[in-house]
Amino acid sequence: MDIPFTKMHGAGNDFIVLDARAGLARAVLEPEQLRAMADRRFGIGADQILLVAASPSPEADFVYRIFNADGHEVEQCGNGARCFARYVVQKGLAPGPVIRVQTKAGLILPRIEASGDISVDMGPARWAPEDLPFDVEDLPTRQAGACPVYGLLDNDGQCHWLCPVSMGNPHLVEWVCDLSQHPVDRDGPWLESHPRAHHRVNAGYAQQTGQQSIGLRVFERGAGETLSCGTGACAAVVSGILQGRLTADAPISVSTRGGLLHVQWSGDPSAGVFLTGPAVTVYEGVWSL
Repeated sequence: MDIPFTKMHGAGNDFIVLDARAGLARAVLEPEQLRAMADRRFGIGADQILLVAASPSPEADFVYRIFNADGHEVEQCGNGARCFARYVVQKGLAPGPVIRVQTKAGLILPRIEASGDISVDMGPARWAPEDLPFDVEDLPTRQAGACPVYGLLDNDGQCHWLCPVSMGNPHLVEWVCDLSQHPVDRDGPWLESHPRAHHRVNAGYAQQTGQQSIGLRVFERGAGETLSCGTGACAAVVSGILQGRLTADAPISVSTRGGLLHVQWSGDPSAGVFLTGPAVTVYEGVWSL
């Protein structure tokens, strides 16, 4: 069985995109097969696999499904949403500039801007621990601006002060002094699979570089550290605005290892968080089962 695919990336966060509007053989979506496709040495290689599916409802143009490199389906992916929008417009499946896309986390509205970048209203953020869920019972707590942060001891007894943020998928954000020296390869796996994170989490490490700029590294659940993470950028900016580090209702530049993203949020809990950045088609091919 031959499966056509498109390889894409958003600021270095890379994806395999599959057209599933007419359905896919069940074998394609088996975790073992998804892991084989995402393998960087023996497969195509990707952080996530994205499915473009037909929508059963007139409220959405498409259904958007996301599978991490470990084969598990997840709720949301901001960089992937931009690539999804680029894909359906390039393939002539939607005219744009706005596409209505249904995800497991709700409806999103990617928009192709005149600049060529793509913006996505990722919906409102939530920052109650139970929204992830993240068990904070008996953890030390301190108030950081408009939100509490929670202290979690690592295996060496070091305390990490964490801000929980849900962007439809779970994030824990830690603000650090020197992002380039922070041991993400050590702390990321520990936090991603911590017993208090019942569905695992994306571990974000943010450094403030200005009133409207941050640096960011994210260890994503099921994928490891990626070159960028769209929902991670949104979560970090929300955390920064809540804590008074960043300016609300202004574009915040988020510098990742894969490129620059822009996030804007008014600070209103009911308002959506807007993510803007590139979406690039790399090549097309055929995967043989």
